[in-house]
Amino acid sequence: MNRPVLRLTTAAAILGAVAGLMTSCQNPSGNASTVQALPESWRNAAGFPTAAPERDLSTWWAAFDDPVLSRVIGGALQGSPDIASAASRVKEARALRKVQTSSLFPSVDASLNRRSTWTHIDGLPDDSGHLYSAGLDASWDADLFGGNRQAVAAAAASEQAARENLSSAQASLAAETALAYVDLRSAESKLKVLQETLGTREETTKLAGWRAKAGEIDALELRQAEASLEQARAALPSLLQLIAQARNRLTLLSGMAPGALDNVLSGSSGRIPVPARRLAVGIPADTVRQRPDVRAAGYQWVAAVARTRSAEAERMPSLRLSGSLGIDSLSASKIFDPRSAAASVVGGLTSPVFNAGRIRATIEAADAAQEQALLGYQSAVLAALSEVENELIACRRSAERLATLEKAATAARAADSLARLRYRTGDSDLLTVLETQRTSLAIEDGLVSIRADRTAAWIRLYKALGGGWSSH
Repeated sequence: MNRPVLRLTTAAAILGAVAGLMTSCQNPSGNASTVQALPESWRNAAGFPTAAPERDLSTWWAAFDDPVLSRVIGGALQGSPDIASAASRVKEARALRKVQTSSLFPSVDASLNRRSTWTHIDGLPDDSGHLYSAGLDASWDADLFGGNRQAVAAAAASEQAARENLSSAQASLAAETALAYVDLRSAESKLKVLQETLGTREETTKLAGWRAKAGEIDALELRQAEASLEQARAALPSLLQLIAQARNRLTLLSGMAPGALDNVLSGSSGRIPVPARRLAVGIPADTVRQRPDVRAAGYQWVAAVARTRSAEAERMPSLRLSGSLGIDSLSASKIFDPRSAAASVVGGLTSPVFNAGRIRATIEAADAAQEQALLGYQSAVLAALSEVENELIACRRSAERLATLEKAATAARAADSLARLRYRTGDSDLLTVLETQRTSLAIEDGLVSIRADRTAAWIRLYKALGGGWSSH
């Protein structure tokens, strides 16, 4: 097996040069692993400027020009239990790294003892004397073949992976909070559209009632108008439910109890955040370097390689040095007298001879874990590339759908107004009015949905490009 030589000090450079990291690796079977070369540019980035996108990703939610959105995301990042849990895992990984680092240094133990002896004279105990002793014992594993150093490197890489997982959790939380906020504003916008539609249908129903009393129309047309009005009203509970649930979702993401954000969310009600017109998407290699989940997978692979090398070092001889310094005295006042001291130094070289295949099996397991980590890293890179391409497509196509639907909405509004006007003057029947109202409501509702979809696509694109934590 031909493994790449990795050291902790080169981990950052390795993660920065992703293509180079992957192209020289072979799998445990000895066959060259399949490597996915990074594309030079995005397939669907036409219209997006290509430049270093770090500045655009820094607090990307501010680009939507919605103070309430920025406040809610900021509160979520501060109060989320999930973020606090990820931060606690970073502390745990840091402590484990320090524990592992201690194996590189000698260990020293101190002891202090007092021993008393008695003799029996005529059946009674007689205090004959005391013996005082003090000592220092030290031991050190010389780590001739670097097994402990590789274990430290693995622990340090695991700590870095935990840091990147924290950044990934922050990026995910910011995006999830923004998407929940868009869902809330979308439901509020649809409620506003429905309320406006209810107003026009109530006017139409009243007009139909007056015409029915005057004998201009029969009861059938009146009942049709009433049915259309009640059908529209039936959508109110569902929208109110969506609004309440979206608010509860935002409070949950922020680590708060339901209702805690009601006062904050009452601002800019019904306004869906509008994305910025331009975003520098960078090149694929930038995205791989920026995404914390990809960097975490890279550090996990670095850790797996170090663990494999640590397991291989168990096959080699080990040198352990130990020493002691002891003092024995019959008097407590002379326990620190140098003339009572005795010292010894022992060096032992041991090598495994027979262990029933334990070391070989441990190495095989480490090899398999290393292969899994590499495949996980490759999968993370491919997922990152796919997500960016998908969201670039979504941004483009949602904008095209929005432009078309806005034209349809303008025409539907004009048709609705004209149909109601002609119905008042008696030049059109009620069915035409009801049909134009249903069409207008459906198009207006779809217009709100596509606006929300466009904003959601941009939010997911920001997340796919790294989520704003590229500098961590």
